[in-house]
Amino acid sequence: MASRSRAMLGEGDTPADGRPHVVLVPSAGMGHLLPFGRLAVALSSGHGCDVSLVTVLPTVSTAETRHLEALVDAFPAVRRLDFQLTPFDESEFSPGADPFFLRVEAMRRSAPLLDQLLAGTGASAVVSDIFLSSVVMPVAKELRLPCHVLFTSSAAMLSLCAYFPTYLDANAGGGGVGDVDIPGVYRIPKASIQQPLHDPNHLFTRQFVANGRSLTNAAGILVNTFNALEPEAVAALKQGKVASGFRPVFAVGPLLPASSPARNQATNPTNYMEWLDAQPARSVVYVSFGSRKAISGEQLKELAAGLEASGHRFLWVVKGTIVDRDDTAELRELLGEGFLERVEKRGLVTKAWVEQEEVLKHESVALFVSHCGWNSVMEAAASGVPVLALPRFGDQRVNAGVVARAGLGVWVDSWSWEGEAGVISAEEISEKVKSAMGDEALRRKAASLGEAAAKAVAGGGSSHRCLAEFARLC
Repeated sequence: MASRSRAMLGEGDTPADGRPHVVLVPSAGMGHLLPFGRLAVALSSGHGCDVSLVTVLPTVSTAETRHLEALVDAFPAVRRLDFQLTPFDESEFSPGADPFFLRVEAMRRSAPLLDQLLAGTGASAVVSDIFLSSVVMPVAKELRLPCHVLFTSSAAMLSLCAYFPTYLDANAGGGGVGDVDIPGVYRIPKASIQQPLHDPNHLFTRQFVANGRSLTNAAGILVNTFNALEPEAVAALKQGKVASGFRPVFAVGPLLPASSPARNQATNPTNYMEWLDAQPARSVVYVSFGSRKAISGEQLKELAAGLEASGHRFLWVVKGTIVDRDDTAELRELLGEGFLERVEKRGLVTKAWVEQEEVLKHESVALFVSHCGWNSVMEAAASGVPVLALPRFGDQRVNAGVVARAGLGVWVDSWSWEGEAGVISAEEISEKVKSAMGDEALRRKAASLGEAAAKAVAGGGSSHRCLAEFARLC
C-alpha cells in the first residue's frame, strides 16, 4: 500500500490543472480517522480538490487498518502519505496508559518531521486534527501553507476548547474548574467537563489548552455539525463571540460516507443485516459504545440485564477492551451465564465490527443506545434515529447535552460515568429504553432533524455551501 501511494504522489508533484491539493493530518483512533476519511471523499469527489491523507503505520487498532485499506480501495483519488514517527519511549507514562493517547503523543513529538513529508507534495493547504493543531501549524507556517483545523466533535465542544484557555486565565488560583459559561453559547456544567481537565498539570490539559489557543492562528476551522442541530454554538462561533480573533468557522456536517460498503459474508460475519431484515419496522434497539473505550464488566452486566428486562428486540455490539486486537474474552464471560440463551429469539449480540450508518438507516431500528461519541451522534441525526445517551468519558457528556437540547434524544445527567462511583442499574436502563421506545414526540423530532441534516448537505444547503467556500480558500 505504501509503495502504491508514493507512486501516485511523488516528490515535486503539483496539483493537476490548477486544482487545490489539500493534505489531511488526522490523529489516532476511529473517532478521528472516520471524519477525516469522509472529508477526503467529499473534497475529492464533490469539490474539485486533490486530497492526500497522512497515515501513521502501524495503526493502533485493526478497525483503523481495515478502514484505511477500504477507503483507498474504494476511492483511489484519495492518496496516502505514510508518515514514520520518531522512536518514542513509553516508559515515562504509567503502565496501562491508553494506547490511543500514547499514539497521539508520539505524533505530536514527531510533528516537526512533517515538513519533509509535505515539502514535495505540491500541497496548497493543510487540515490538521484538533489534537495536533498546535504542533502542525508551525510546520505549515514554515512551508507557507495555510493550516486549517478539522474539529471532530460538536460545536459545543469546539466552543469549550476555544474558550477554555480564557476561562483558565480568568480563574487562575480560583480553586479548580467549575461550571464554564461560554459567551454566546450556554453553560457547560462542571460535571460534564472531561476528567483530565480538572487537573491543570495533566498532559491532556496542557495539550487541550495549547490546541485551544492555536485556533486563533488557524486559516479556518471545520466542524462536523449542522446549523439545525447546534444553532446557538454555530452562530456564536461564526460571530466571534466565543473567542476574540477567531478564524472562519465552517459547519460542514454531517460528514458521511459517499456510499455504503458492499455487504458480504466476509465483512458481515454475524449476518446482522439479514437479522435486521427479519425484524418488524421500528422495533429494534441498537446498542453500541463506539470504537474507543470499553465499559466496565459490572456495567456490561447491568446493561445486559436492562436490555433483557425491557422486553424489546435489540442489536448489541459489545466491546470488551480498549484495543480490538486484545479483545479475546467470550461473550458469555462478559455478559453472564445464560444471557445469550435467554435473549436469542429477540436479541443479536456481536463483538464484530458493524457498519453503523447502514444499521441506523435500517427501517427496523427505532432507538440508538449510545455513548455519544460525536460520529455516532451525527450518524443518528443523519438517520433520524432517537438516542438514549449513556456517556462514558471525554467529550461525551457535552455531546449528550447537545442531543438532549436539540431534541434528538434523552439523557439522565445524574447517571455515572468513568471515574465516578456507582453504575447505572438494570432497572434504570430498562425503564428508559421502554420510555424512549414509546415516545412518539421524540421519534418525530429525531425524524425532523434527519430531514434537516439531509437538506444541509444537499446542493445549496448550509453545510454544502460551507464546504464549497472552504475548498475555494484552498
